[in-house]
Amino acid sequence: MDQLKEFVLDVWRATGRHTEIATLTTHIARLLGRWVPGQQVLVRRIEPERGCIETVGVGADSFPLRSLGDRNDCAHAPLQRLLAWCRDGEVTRWRHGDKADRTLAAAVPAGIEDELLIGPLASDHGTYGLVLLLAATRQCFTPLHERILQALLEPLAVALENDRRLRELTALREAAEADKQSLLRRLGRTALADTIVGIEGRLRPVMERVELVSRSDVPVLLLGETGSGKEVIARAIHTRSTRAAGPFIRVNCGAIPPDLIDSELFGHEKGSFTGAIGTRRGWFERADGGSLFLDEIGELPLAAQVRLLRVVQEGVFERVGGEHTITVDVRIIAATHQDLTTMVQDGSFREDLWYRLAVFPIMLPPLREHPEDMAALAEHLAHRAAVRFGFALQLPSPQDLILLTNYAWPGNVRELAAVIDRAAILGAGKSLEIAKALGVMAQGRLTPQTTSHVPAAPWPVAATPMPLEAAMKQHIEAALTVTSGRIEGPYGAAHLLDINPHTLRGKMRKLEIDWSKFRTRRTT
Repeated sequence: MDQLKEFVLDVWRATGRHTEIATLTTHIARLLGRWVPGQQVLVRRIEPERGCIETVGVGADSFPLRSLGDRNDCAHAPLQRLLAWCRDGEVTRWRHGDKADRTLAAAVPAGIEDELLIGPLASDHGTYGLVLLLAATRQCFTPLHERILQALLEPLAVALENDRRLRELTALREAAEADKQSLLRRLGRTALADTIVGIEGRLRPVMERVELVSRSDVPVLLLGETGSGKEVIARAIHTRSTRAAGPFIRVNCGAIPPDLIDSELFGHEKGSFTGAIGTRRGWFERADGGSLFLDEIGELPLAAQVRLLRVVQEGVFERVGGEHTITVDVRIIAATHQDLTTMVQDGSFREDLWYRLAVFPIMLPPLREHPEDMAALAEHLAHRAAVRFGFALQLPSPQDLILLTNYAWPGNVRELAAVIDRAAILGAGKSLEIAKALGVMAQGRLTPQTTSHVPAAPWPVAATPMPLEAAMKQHIEAALTVTSGRIEGPYGAAHLLDINPHTLRGKMRKLEIDWSKFRTRRTT
């Protein structure tokens, strides 16, 4: 009996080590070898939804192995009788042609004619199966063998339930991964992380301030025009902070109806107002332990600003209709395109809230102020468009970059992304139709130096002709500006000007053009 207890203990140890039922069955068959020589163990799972019984585990000791996946299709009535036996039955000896119990006949794979033992497997969570112990030819089972199989029922039932949960988790993970990939394709991304382009150019001071403030918990105020990338910078602050593992919640304050602001931000209790059919957690509770990005903070009405001030200062609030104070640990990142200092002066934004939010302001430059980043931005967005629409990658040409650089971009990077997407669609994956994509919206939105909505060059047109060398110098400097100081290659100034790179360098030396001031990135 001590040996039998040690055997059962070994089976439980194996159950804990092997999460897959197929691997566990192989291990159990080896353990059974010293008790039942020349045997084979089958674990079969009953699938009521599919109307079948399937072999999910096979193990053998000196016995030809049957294959995994053997399946018996079963009618509804016999299957229900078998499920009832699994709930209430016990280890049974069975032989092919035995008329004593036709219920078990459906559980036995085709081709088995020797004597076997069948034991029921049932979990509290509705997973049902059977374990079959097959003997070698002409070998009969003894009562000891029946006791051994009886001892295997509980660990195998647990293993079968664990296997079901593992399969469900795997299916959920695969579904989540498929949803993630589908979302990334719609967004035109290959990864969830946001890519920040231009960190070696005009955005370098911005990223330096991001690195400075990320590790602290002070509120950050992002200032910049619409579409300049405030949400991307907010996410960068969050991912570089100690709260990176926590939630990042974005709230567009301008999109919340005034009568729902308190409910959205702080939550509400059931019955606190008409339509409050249940308790709801607000954005502050959902962001607990992470960061809350309050976009368009200038759109909040004064009454909501008062209540927001208390949360920012003390980290406490009450739900609408609630009586209990809730404490949260949230890092506030606010953003606006409005001039909050002017709003403070005219009384439309609270001065005390301004002081609490503007502990560490970061100003994002508009796109028109860093044209040297246009090539990198356009290339990045072209990659994104190719992924999003399933097109072959098409990059903007030097002539396209001239058009893009000369446009005023009132919508900043967001507008640029829309133009690149439209250009990719117009080109049907064969080209980027930048000129066509810009033609609809560019009228009236050009930078002052251009004279039409499809500019021919990125340099000012003088009212009277200038000296030839001065014009040539200005021409070369404009090309260097567009190409970020790059001289050679398909995106270099020499290609743009259609001259040999060595010739261009000679003219630059003659005209005393300081190449280094155009070089914002490592170039050729």
